[in-house]
Amino acid sequence: MEHLAELWLKVKPVFENPHIASAVRAAITLIIGIAVARWVSGTLVAGLAARITDVQRRIMVRRLAYWGILAMAAVSALRELGFDLSVLLGAAGVLTVAIGFASQTSASNLISGLFLYGERPFTVGDTIRIGDTTGEVLTVDLLSTKLRTFDNLFVRIPNETVMKAEVVNLTRFPLRRFDLLVGIAYDEDIERVRVLLYEVAEKNPAVLKDPNPVFILSGFGDSSINLQFSVWGQTSRFLELRNTFTIDVHRAFAEHGVEIPFPQRVVHRSEDGDPARPAASLPTKTEPESGP
Repeated sequence: MEHLAELWLKVKPVFENPHIASAVRAAITLIIGIAVARWVSGTLVAGLAARITDVQRRIMVRRLAYWGILAMAAVSALRELGFDLSVLLGAAGVLTVAIGFASQTSASNLISGLFLYGERPFTVGDTIRIGDTTGEVLTVDLLSTKLRTFDNLFVRIPNETVMKAEVVNLTRFPLRRFDLLVGIAYDEDIERVRVLLYEVAEKNPAVLKDPNPVFILSGFGDSSINLQFSVWGQTSRFLELRNTFTIDVHRAFAEHGVEIPFPQRVVHRSEDGDPARPAASLPTKTEPESGP
């Protein structure tokens, strides 16, 4: 105890310094604010998990709570340090205007992010296609949308690009349709092929009975009668539906002798038997030059 008392007597003059005391109080306020912000944001999200099923909204609520409490702690810490908040806010306003003019792209992305939050064309966990990029939505931030592609690549897309592009949400609805396009020979019985396709759909467990499959005669092609057979399945099993149904149709056509025509090329052989070289031209007869 005597050692502690001696240590306090040595350290006490340092804490009696008003500047050091203010800095210590500001640091303690900021540390407590960070701890409270983490606890409140986590507790708030856990309490609202049953009411807010949207993952993206839970993330937004957690971020707003965290940064709001942290901002109040930072303001209190600045007061402890003796900063005049009115002057600080004025400087922040001027700085914000300067940054706004200097970074118009960031401002556009920020505004686009707010529109995405309000419109909600997709949420975290959805599979979307933006341009040539398809992937799972990881986060929707104020400046960008982050995706993970099927080959496990991380893609960051600015929100301004997302707002201007055509966005296809592949997992928004629970059901999805698969269109199988196939061509059959002209001498095939179309009715027999139609019945065969319905039988294949009936046996496939990934094909739903409701909505019913649809058979469409697309038209007459150069070498085949073009058909479209559409089946419905669960979105979560779409890849299984596409693969298994295509394999089943190919196997059924092979078993029942349904011909799927393909373009053919006719090669004419030259006279010397070499298809890559044209026939040699015969020499022409020329008249002899007449003498003087």
